Amino acid sequence: MHGFVLKGQWRYLEHDWIATEGSYVFEPPGETHTLVVDEDCEEMITFFNISGCMYYVDEQGRCTGFEDVFAKLDMCRKHYTAVGLGADYVDRFIR
Repeated sequence: MHGFVLKGQWRYLEHDWIATEGSYVFEPPGETHTLVVDEDCEEMITFFNISGCMYYVDEQGRCTGFEDVFAKLDMCRKHYTAVGLGADYVDRFIR
């Protein structure tokens, strides 16, 4: 995963650094972390470029879910349907 902070800041509970505006972040596959935007940050905008799957785990490391490109497309289809654009609206972004 590659990330570029466009506005605000955030951090991971598991690390001692803070990603601030203009920061670039690289995470190797298998990195486990908890992203936090602190209350004193009015707005955080980060561009994330994710390759592969995001795998969600609980406090004991057990899988609680995942998201991949197909799950993201399904989420988009549901959203576009809910706002009246239709499920096929997402197809204009796929080549």
